[in-house]
Amino acid sequence: MFTKIKIVYVISVILFLNQCSNSPTEPGTKNIRDLTSMEKSLVDADNNFGLKLFREINKDEKDKNVFISPLSVSMALGMTLNGADRETKQVMQNALEVAGFTDQQINSSYQSLIELLTGLDPKVKFQIANSIWYRSTFSVEQPFIDVNKQYFNARVAGLDFSDPLTVNVINSWVYENTNGKIEKIVDRIDPLTVMFLINAIYFKGTWTYQFEEENTVERSFFLPDNTEKMCRLMKIAGTFNYYSNDKFKAVDLPYGDKQFSMTVILPQSDKDINNLVAELNQSNWNNWIGQFGESDGEIFLPRFTLEYEKSLNEVLAQLGMGIAFSGQADFTRINKGRNLFISEVKHKSFVEVNEEGTEAAAVTSVEIKFTSVGSGFVFRANRPFVFAIRENHSGTILFIGKIVDPT
Repeated sequence: MFTKIKIVYVISVILFLNQCSNSPTEPGTKNIRDLTSMEKSLVDADNNFGLKLFREINKDEKDKNVFISPLSVSMALGMTLNGADRETKQVMQNALEVAGFTDQQINSSYQSLIELLTGLDPKVKFQIANSIWYRSTFSVEQPFIDVNKQYFNARVAGLDFSDPLTVNVINSWVYENTNGKIEKIVDRIDPLTVMFLINAIYFKGTWTYQFEEENTVERSFFLPDNTEKMCRLMKIAGTFNYYSNDKFKAVDLPYGDKQFSMTVILPQSDKDINNLVAELNQSNWNNWIGQFGESDGEIFLPRFTLEYEKSLNEVLAQLGMGIAFSGQADFTRINKGRNLFISEVKHKSFVEVNEEGTEAAAVTSVEIKFTSVGSGFVFRANRPFVFAIRENHSGTILFIGKIVDPT
């Protein structure tokens, strides 16, 4: 409905669109450890990755809603990275902005960030879950399993991928770890698919200063084509972190004890949202965030619910990961004797913003397939074919035909 709403949320300040209230409740105090230098480097890397991912997606969806979790995508690919080698590993590290880091540094930083983020604010529910599901007849290198269990706390299970009920097992895990907000990520399992690496994230936060429902009113929302739609605009007045320049104005809306917030960036009336998105990079982001300061004002924010889904193959290829999706991919740290590649990176997300707060969830699935049939084969007669009926002892052909339209 709200085509101008473009949401980015990244590790350090997880940016979910939400609301605040007229009667502030003083947040509690809590001693929070400082991030290590490696953790700070990984946050910067993830933010860099998330912002360029968002920019790339927006190129093809300029007049559409977009909602992604860069953290979810990064974690799913981070687990997958532990199975990549040589050039495939290098291009994935470049895309994820972690080139120059060792495997140990990357994995340890993910591990400590998971622990930090999930316990940061007792008034905000934030969950991260990882899992790896593989074909039970497929041999997986033990170090690959061990490192993802240790650092990503991944659930790892071998399943019968030929059993139709296996899809339900995987999707039930997704449903459970997104509190029912995302029902499924796998539609079917291809005969060549050997593994799914999945990350799930769930967030639920109430505004530190909640919007009052009686202040919510029906007002016009202006679409990119200059048409109008009616929407429910929430309203609050108070003191908030705020920043403006000649391109946009921005406000920060805190959740719970203020460890999480939603940053809303609104282009100035004579500016285009897509030009603003094109300028989203780590340098600009840090510069803008660094200039926020407390200011009194009124905030009007629409209520909305958004579900988003996108295959990220093309976007990630544009970011330099193309080889990982090709027959030249090297995932020999998953299985030394098989030719594997990433067949799809699928991302789904959900967000609801209302007077009370924000609820959001995201799931990223990395599907791994054989590049070739290997020990089995797939015969799919989904195009014109010839067939014959014959007698085997004499070799006599009794009937022969061609099918170009089986209907």
